[in-house]
Amino acid sequence: MSAAGPDHVAWPPEVAARYRAAGHWRGQTFGALLGTLAAAHAGRTAVVGETAGETVRWTFSELDARAHRIAAGLVESGITAGERVVLQLPNVPEFLPVVFGLWRVGAWPVFALPAHRHSELRHFAEQSEATAIVTVDTHERHDHAATARAVADEVASVKRVLVVGSAEFDELAATAPRELPDPDSEGVAFLQLSGGSTGLPKLIPRTHDDYLYSVRESARICALRPDSVYLAALPVSHNYPLSSPGVLGALHAGAATVLAPRPDADTAFRLVESEGVTITGVVPPLAAAWVQAAARTERDLSSLEVLLVGGAKCGRELAERIGPALGCRLQQVFGMAEGLVCYTRLDDPEELVLTTQGRPISLDDEIRVVDPDDPAAPSDAVVEPGAIGALLTRGPYTIRGYYRATAHNAEAFTPDGFYRTGDLVRCHPSGHLEVVGRAKEQINRGGEKVAAEEVENHLMAHPAVLDAAVVGVPDAYLGERTCAYVVPRAGTEVTGAELRRFVRERDVASFKVPDLIEVVARFPVTGVGKTSKRELRAALAALVEKE
Repeated sequence: MSAAGPDHVAWPPEVAARYRAAGHWRGQTFGALLGTLAAAHAGRTAVVGETAGETVRWTFSELDARAHRIAAGLVESGITAGERVVLQLPNVPEFLPVVFGLWRVGAWPVFALPAHRHSELRHFAEQSEATAIVTVDTHERHDHAATARAVADEVASVKRVLVVGSAEFDELAATAPRELPDPDSEGVAFLQLSGGSTGLPKLIPRTHDDYLYSVRESARICALRPDSVYLAALPVSHNYPLSSPGVLGALHAGAATVLAPRPDADTAFRLVESEGVTITGVVPPLAAAWVQAAARTERDLSSLEVLLVGGAKCGRELAERIGPALGCRLQQVFGMAEGLVCYTRLDDPEELVLTTQGRPISLDDEIRVVDPDDPAAPSDAVVEPGAIGALLTRGPYTIRGYYRATAHNAEAFTPDGFYRTGDLVRCHPSGHLEVVGRAKEQINRGGEKVAAEEVENHLMAHPAVLDAAVVGVPDAYLGERTCAYVVPRAGTEVTGAELRRFVRERDVASFKVPDLIEVVARFPVTGVGKTSKRELRAALAALVEKE
């Protein structure tokens, strides 16, 4: 039986049975997987990272032992199966034993990003009713521990804050291991964050069975092997560097993961050279920066075999430059934390690699491309082959509903279980998808998804602001920047610099602070005089493009 509750929409029993029979779902949990890997690859390096400026190397057996001790310490601290724990860690070695420790307990990590601030962290804790927050003291000049404690003071469910590297955490991590019951593999393993097209991100419930299927197939498609070395350049709590193929794919293959403290070219190239990195994944703006830096680096990048590019569409012009500049193969990846993942294959014709974002990993991934002008289009209202349409999908690792979001689920999913991704795509005869845009009102700023409505709400909290509309502005480096148009209240004056400072001081992730702010007397109207948010954003985007 699929594990579910009032907060988790599970696959229908007959569908779950089909996925089990097909071998997609194998009844294995993350904790059990790590134990199996530790037995098979005991002395091999599992993780390389930096702590307090020093390089740390743990073998598979050492990682497994640390996870066992942390799991025992979490239990002794009062954390039990089914509790939610907000996890906000940068790319530090402790990320892996902590997350595997939580999985062994049966607690659910809620994966916050290092860039998130008080506003988002409080939302995650409240929405999930988290009982604890695990974070670091400081990172990139931000006091994460202070933010976490402030959230704990405001959210009644949060009883404890654990700071990695503190004496309290070190004591917890030294607890004698104990036998713990294995969680239900079809039960929720963790909560990820949606890109969010309206307001703050939704929580995405992923199970052991569905996520591990995606991990296994990603590792296979990306040809990971025990002597591969994966560089986690992006924040590892993102779905992409976590599992596509990510650190979990590397572990599954018996390969080493190198955690980069920063994604810049100098740091990444240093690690490629010193650790013999063979594969990594980046977003297009970072790929462009690496391509530029490669022309002047003296680092030896010859070990690099594959560069995955995803998180946002990689244009052909950049795609053509990657191989010659970095001396490796390009592999495009397109996916979402809600499930569906597509890859170009390593043996695909060059034209497909340069122009598409890949095809789904599973034969049981069901794809529908429907009329983009009809937001209520059913899953069978497909467009003509090769035409642009809105992407709908369902499959063995795509969720059937967000966590505690009944009203939103009615809009985000069709009655027969297809997820409305919000992406506009063209499907090629080969099954490869070409992403052409977004149907949802969301801005993709260098791979970071910004919900226009959330930023608008922050701007409108300013006493001088009457109305605000946020749109994406084309940008050669980021793909899109955020541009906010603001109408001030009568008799008031406000500047863009003042509003940017105001939004930043509301303690939101820095990538959500508008790149540009234009103060205008009134908003333009559409040709038919309507001023709905959707049409207003479209009109402003057209104006920006024209200018």
